[in-house]
Amino acid sequence: MKIALINNGCPKNLVDSELMLGILAQKGYNITLNEQEANIVIVNTCSFIQDAETESIDAILEMINAGKKVIVTGCLPQKHKQELKEAIPEIVATLGTADISKIIDVIEAIKNNTEYISFISEKPKYIYPEKTERQQITIGASSYIKIADGCNYRCGYCVIPQLRGSYSSRKIEDIVEEAKKLAQKGVSEIVLVAQDTTSYGKDLYKKPMLPKLLEELNKIEELSWIRVMYAYPSMLTDEYIEAVAKLDKVVKYIDIPLQHSHPEILRAMNRPDFDYRELIQKLRNKIPNVTIRSTFIVGYPGETEEHFEHLYNFIKDAKFDKMGVFTYSKEKNTTSYSLKNHVPAKIKKQRQKKLMLLQQGISKEINNSYIGKTIPCMIESFDSEGLVIARSQRDAVEIDGLVYIDTQKNVVPGDIENVTIKGADEYDLYGIIEEN
Repeated sequence: MKIALINNGCPKNLVDSELMLGILAQKGYNITLNEQEANIVIVNTCSFIQDAETESIDAILEMINAGKKVIVTGCLPQKHKQELKEAIPEIVATLGTADISKIIDVIEAIKNNTEYISFISEKPKYIYPEKTERQQITIGASSYIKIADGCNYRCGYCVIPQLRGSYSSRKIEDIVEEAKKLAQKGVSEIVLVAQDTTSYGKDLYKKPMLPKLLEELNKIEELSWIRVMYAYPSMLTDEYIEAVAKLDKVVKYIDIPLQHSHPEILRAMNRPDFDYRELIQKLRNKIPNVTIRSTFIVGYPGETEEHFEHLYNFIKDAKFDKMGVFTYSKEKNTTSYSLKNHVPAKIKKQRQKKLMLLQQGISKEINNSYIGKTIPCMIESFDSEGLVIARSQRDAVEIDGLVYIDTQKNVVPGDIENVTIKGADEYDLYGIIEEN
């Protein structure tokens, strides 16, 4: 019997997938990365927005049509529970977001010809299986570490608190131990993820402890870079900003999803509604050469042309280094679902396109400013044309740009090389390694 896994969704989901494979590997199960040769396929699903849900359902149906026994895990069964089995009766098992450690029970039940088995906690409480060694699906210079799961905020558009439960941090020593193991395996960059990384430790230690965690991780010799994703605007404390500025391995990169700029829309979203301009200026003043990434939602119920223009002008002034724009997705069991004045899909798309065109110009201008400079880059891989693919500290793995390097030097993924930038476009840089 061979088991494969298909992962959908965010890096936090990827960690859960690797943990499930780790649990199975510890018990001696035969794991394959090729789902075509597997008897059983686990589909770890995302249900954050409708598009993600559709992608997960497509993956489930494809495997069922290929004659596989399909186990569905993660957000989709947590959200829909018994409805999912009713909609797709061929599913042989479901696991909720906080129940991944039950994967062995599920496999055993399938081996014993149980028709259907399900473990979905009514109130999910995430407990990280600390004794499990992750079986990494993606092998590369970088690896994600999940420092917490769940969320205590109640943003108007978001179902995550219902799907993932309340905020639950891991212990500092457990995270450091995992980071050390990854570094010993050759990982050069660790990327810290949670629904909100900046709240890390509040539940365990009664105060935010991300600065302390970064200090401890910074001591790991084999690591080159430490990156933090998903900061919450009101949690960017002076202590955290200072830690990013002073710790040499922590990349000068702030990922801060702001979602909007107009106070009326921010209040409707149940988001912090202070002046974000001041925060951005503070980050730039306190962290030299900082890269700031943000994401925004257009078409939130009640968003007028005036609200959108406010957002457009804010982005124009802020000049984010990196930016993503999502159209609002109407999700059941959120406060925004029952709001009036929903924005037509066509207008949402137009607004998204307008912001992305604005950002392309900003990004091109910023990238052009690097031409002639020499910057440290982490080697990732090689392309078919013989170019070396790398990333700068300004680029988060899988979401930001790349640096394409023309060199005869023998380089190894994970190495840090000084690259002189010779060209740029909207998203990527092009450079050479100066031969000594």
